[in-house]
Amino acid sequence: MGQEFLSLFHLETKRLLWLIGITFAVILTFQYLEFPYRTVLLSDGTRPTPGSSKFEALDTALSNSELVNNAKLFNQANSTGDQSFQIANKTWISRENDTIPRTGFALEPESTPKKSLGFDESDQSSAVAGSIKRSDSVPKTQDAGDLIPSSFNNNIGLSFSRNHEENNISSRTEQKSGTSYASSANMSTTIISTVLSNDSTISLFQKGNIPNSIMEESIAPSQNDAKVSVPTENKDSHTPIPEVTTVSEMNKLLHQSHASYRSMRPRWFSAVDQELLLARSEIENAPIVKNDRNLYAPIYHNFSMFKRSYELMEETLKVYVYKEGARPILHSPFLTGIYASEGWFMKQMEANKRFVTRDPKKAHLFYLPFSSRMLEEALYVQGSHSHKNLIQYLHNYVDMIAGKYTFWNRTGGADHFLVGCHDWAPGETKVDMANCIRALCNADVQEGFVFGKDASLPETYVRNAQILTRDIGGNSASKRTTLAFFAGSMHGYVRPILLQHWENKDPDMKIFGKLAKSKGNRNYIQYMKSSKYCICAKGYEVNSPRVVEAIFYECVPVIISDNFVPPFFEVLNWESFAVIVLEKDIPNLKNILLSIPEKTYLRKLMRIKKVQQHFLWHMNPAKYDIFHMILHSVWYNRVFSAPNR
Repeated sequence: MGQEFLSLFHLETKRLLWLIGITFAVILTFQYLEFPYRTVLLSDGTRPTPGSSKFEALDTALSNSELVNNAKLFNQANSTGDQSFQIANKTWISRENDTIPRTGFALEPESTPKKSLGFDESDQSSAVAGSIKRSDSVPKTQDAGDLIPSSFNNNIGLSFSRNHEENNISSRTEQKSGTSYASSANMSTTIISTVLSNDSTISLFQKGNIPNSIMEESIAPSQNDAKVSVPTENKDSHTPIPEVTTVSEMNKLLHQSHASYRSMRPRWFSAVDQELLLARSEIENAPIVKNDRNLYAPIYHNFSMFKRSYELMEETLKVYVYKEGARPILHSPFLTGIYASEGWFMKQMEANKRFVTRDPKKAHLFYLPFSSRMLEEALYVQGSHSHKNLIQYLHNYVDMIAGKYTFWNRTGGADHFLVGCHDWAPGETKVDMANCIRALCNADVQEGFVFGKDASLPETYVRNAQILTRDIGGNSASKRTTLAFFAGSMHGYVRPILLQHWENKDPDMKIFGKLAKSKGNRNYIQYMKSSKYCICAKGYEVNSPRVVEAIFYECVPVIISDNFVPPFFEVLNWESFAVIVLEKDIPNLKNILLSIPEKTYLRKLMRIKKVQQHFLWHMNPAKYDIFHMILHSVWYNRVFSAPNR
């Protein structure tokens, strides 16, 4: 009996030991798998430190991984403790030490390129290291190339995509395909959360169809880190954007944003903050105005509010224009072509004496005078499919501004604004300038346009920089014999569909591809002047210069571009003078136009003539013209996004 008991005891002991061993093995395996999510420990129990051989070995191991699932990416060089950020999607890791190619650039005949692409006005190359902290104290600059990224801070490339993207969206072959978002590894995750807060597309130049949601882990930034985010209470202030957002839905989003969206609280308040709050109160309680000899009330959402806001802008607004930055990317834009809006605004803003102040302490707004078109012209390497150097240039520029002045850090850039018309401007400014007010031609709801903060910039095709209003106007209504007109290259996916259904199908529908060249584009212009409706179909992006051209030649614009936010959307009621057709309704286009009563068409035509003054450039800015309207959009959004004390 005792022998049997002893055997049983030995058997149970073995089972217990096996159980302990299995449990221990499971714990070790679990801890091994959990290491990427916690603090990395080496085999000797120590934590790697920057600059050590162990850290470099770990760094190399991470760089050799092509794909990391649900892993945290470490930035030991620019964070404290275990600060990191988590990307729940599959995140590609790129460990390229890119340098900015010193490519040539094409300028207008009267412009002369500088030797340096740095930030100083002189030709002598000066250094602004990419690691400059955005803090109140001005750090010492380092003697390195102006735009050369540091070997560690430019190592991680992030590629994001929005859920449920349409697979049939065409992208610009040279400029959009095969490109991943490249941002510095030392960027604050709070900036990323700002971009994500609007449930917006995060892809920079490339659309994807990854079904997983994008998540990030918020981290308290270092005390010296001045990349300040939008406050937590604002992160959920935006309604999720549907796949196709109608104009009426955009209006709701705009009203919701003006009621709830507020930029970060300034680190310290000043007199300009109180002036903005007083302006908002006056605009919201504007006295009712029904008539004005210079303005036509029915073309505005709220005529009284617009009139009071414009008056306050003229009375109050002061803008500080940064002088830093070397040509050609800063202070030297194109003044002709389809991206000329940013150029003419820069030219007239920098020369303005009414709004510009030399005392930044009195400024309500700060203008970042870079040209998105020049950025592409000067730095993009054709065929490279890489925009890292363009983004890095802006990153270094903002670091330099934040390091030299305290004003960026006071508001996290919320009182700074930029004006960019190139297709890539939204992506190039999405991270380092995410908090800024961005006036963009490519105003796409699905590409991160933030209602209540960003502004839609008119894309104006300037053909002659000396005669800005040449050929303005069109035929009378009785002499507009063509129902609808379109001509253009087959950019994107919408235009081929338009031609498939309407090219040479109906004599009332003059729908063509690219017209044969004629002196001064006379054929194209005459078609616009003699058509009732001008089709403004999107190209690679949502924006098209045809919208402003139609107004210029007094042809009612028919916008076919889903999710496009029309220019000056804060104040103009586009449905009162234009026709907006969903892309899916292209086959029914003629019936839609014929269903518009003649009386309604004539009313829209009359309103086109009334709204025209808001879309005209003048050699010297005139009241209510396009320069003042762009500035008003920025002013209006700043007034309504300024936080309460």
